[in-house]
Amino acid sequence: MESKLEEYDKLNSYLLGQGQDRKMRTHQVLPFPLLLVIASVASENASTSRGCGLDLLPQYVSLCDLDAIWGIVVEAVAGAGALITLLLMLILLVRLPFVKDKEKRRPVCLHFLFLLGTLGLFGLTFAFIIRMDETICSIRRFLWGVLFALCFSCLLSQAWRVRRLVRQGTSPAGWQLVSLALCLMLVQVIIATEWLVLTVLRDTKPACAYEPMDFVMALIYDMVLLVITLVQSLFTLCGKFKRWKVNGVFILITTFLSVIIWVVWMTMYLFGNSTIKQGDAWSDPTLAITLAASGWVFVIFHAIPEIHCTLLPPMQENPPNYFDTSQPRMRETAFEEDMHLPRAYMENKAFSMDEHNAAKLEGLIPGSKGRSRSAAGFSNGSLGKRSSGSLGKKPSGLGSRPSAPFRSNVYQPTEMAVVLNGGTEVAAHPRSLESFGAF
Repeated sequence: MESKLEEYDKLNSYLLGQGQDRKMRTHQVLPFPLLLVIASVASENASTSRGCGLDLLPQYVSLCDLDAIWGIVVEAVAGAGALITLLLMLILLVRLPFVKDKEKRRPVCLHFLFLLGTLGLFGLTFAFIIRMDETICSIRRFLWGVLFALCFSCLLSQAWRVRRLVRQGTSPAGWQLVSLALCLMLVQVIIATEWLVLTVLRDTKPACAYEPMDFVMALIYDMVLLVITLVQSLFTLCGKFKRWKVNGVFILITTFLSVIIWVVWMTMYLFGNSTIKQGDAWSDPTLAITLAASGWVFVIFHAIPEIHCTLLPPMQENPPNYFDTSQPRMRETAFEEDMHLPRAYMENKAFSMDEHNAAKLEGLIPGSKGRSRSAAGFSNGSLGKRSSGSLGKKPSGLGSRPSAPFRSNVYQPTEMAVVLNGGTEVAAHPRSLESFGAF
């Protein structure tokens, strides 16, 4: 029995020793997977650009790479421009019901079309920041020329409208302006589509395999539109309606700055990069900066001034200042020629009664016969009746007007006086007798 107990103790001790060895081995093995995970994370951080996350695709590294700062700067500028463009579209849409002037309401659709093209330019900037693939290259080649053609077509339509306003005071209808812009843009759509079909589908070349000169040659139509718009904007400064010349000045500034931008980017894209031995490294930054700069030129020098002029209340005409000696004086004419006063009662009633009383007073007052006749020769309150000696003569100037004292001395009965005196008989008042020369 004792021998069996000893063997049992030895077996237990052996098993306990094996268990402790296994625990120690497991504690020694656990740090190795942790070290492998840390090493893999470190390798991923080393391969990932600074400023970007771990799960970001390599295609979009330029959007957040702090080592290539140009992508972040251009991205911020383009994003701010897109927000401003959306804000302008919202403001124009909200304030549109308050625009009452028909000449300002006609180009509203054209403004929206231009803002849409500008928004597309800011959005296309991101396609030149991320890395190229077949889809991105096709978008670049197609939308570059189409979006610029849309903006330049809208500018050309605006120049045509302002030229009509400056010279004739009226502008073309809104549908005519929009139709002209869309038709001009469709030409570039055909050109870009044909270029892609011939190079990608027929020749089975990669979409990214194109020369810089081919890219520029496909934009010749855009250059023609830009030059025509510049020439057309010069004619907006000549006309008799000076109210609209400010719009022409902003169109001229916008097109002139666009010409400068296009000359600079084409020179840099075709010759500058190869001269400084950068090659394709600076091609995408050059095109992205061009898009962002052109978009901001369109917003600052055309979209904002046009929308501001559209939302302004109509100009109110100032009333004439009669105390201003620099203005021409009013024409002085005879009272009976220009002033038509309603004197029906005075001529029909008062004059007849005055004549009747004058006839009665001829027999009562001695020596008043001639004077009463001369006094009765004038209408009571009417300046158009004259004595028999002046018949056939037309009064001219201010000399034919009776003076104020003469008019005050003529007896002028009122309606109440006629009613109180029986309608036909008028009591002789001393003042009335005095007016007829009795006293």
